[in-house]
Amino acid sequence: MTNFARRAALASVGVAILLGGLKSYAAWATGSVAVLASLADSALDLVASLVTLGGIHWAAQPADENHRFGHGKAEALAALFQVALISISAFAIIIQAAPRLNGETGGVAPEIGIGVSVIAVIVTLALTRYQRWVVLQTGSIAVGTDRLHYESDLLLNGSVIAALVLENYLGLTGADPILGMAIAFWLLFGAWRASEAAIDQLMDKEWPEAKRRRFVEVAAQHPELKSLHDLRTRSSGTKDFAQFHIWMDARMTILKAHDVVEALEKALGEEFPGTEILIHIDPEGQIDEPDNPLVEKDLLKEPPHENPVRPNRRIRRKPVRG
Repeated sequence: MTNFARRAALASVGVAILLGGLKSYAAWATGSVAVLASLADSALDLVASLVTLGGIHWAAQPADENHRFGHGKAEALAALFQVALISISAFAIIIQAAPRLNGETGGVAPEIGIGVSVIAVIVTLALTRYQRWVVLQTGSIAVGTDRLHYESDLLLNGSVIAALVLENYLGLTGADPILGMAIAFWLLFGAWRASEAAIDQLMDKEWPEAKRRRFVEVAAQHPELKSLHDLRTRSSGTKDFAQFHIWMDARMTILKAHDVVEALEKALGEEFPGTEILIHIDPEGQIDEPDNPLVEKDLLKEPPHENPVRPNRRIRRKPVRG
């Protein structure tokens, strides 16, 4: 999974370098403010892609003595840095567009700017489709944020084409700054949405409720469990974590309890691959925090969720040795 994310980041860096070179030539040849703004955005793309690559590499490092849960949150930090760059890019576009509201016109040789922008659209479209596939495979928040940035570039390049055509061929002055500002505000909205996901990971936000309910439903298929409580879930990069307490018969041997937990971990691992699971066994009836419903609420007694992540299916359990 990490290799997929790393390859997506490398592809992003390659695209940023290619488009930066093409747009540098187009900005020099046309003198267009719109193309110059697009060049500035591509330069930010390169920085953001390098940050994504670094974040994915850092997040993939194994756990060590100082980071026993691994380094997955490096992806969220990289995503927040990208959000900052996206915001800077949006404000830069607004600053470039504002003077042209007064009637300032574009440059010369618009066909070069249009041609480069068409190439940029094709290359960027291919990259974002690949990034989308990688996000579906890995859940990488850094690649997802990078994809958001490049998707905004599709609109940006489209606006450059429209602006050059409208102003240089149809004589509609003002099309460039209006389109540029609209995209800038769309960029800011996208940055706000991307920052939410990154902040949720850094703050250890719980899994979505439907995913938590499915987790409990799988565990509930083990009749040895008398209660399941104090379920805590979080995500870090592409890895999920879940820990919870269960009640079991106090007369059960350690060996049998061990086998029950092994079977439970296997079933949950099949349904939620890659999740690190920590299970604490309590003797049936044990109450640690009677006044804390977050800890003591028995999730096995909750009504079934109306929209589970997946329909219930029979889980083949490992036999328990007596």
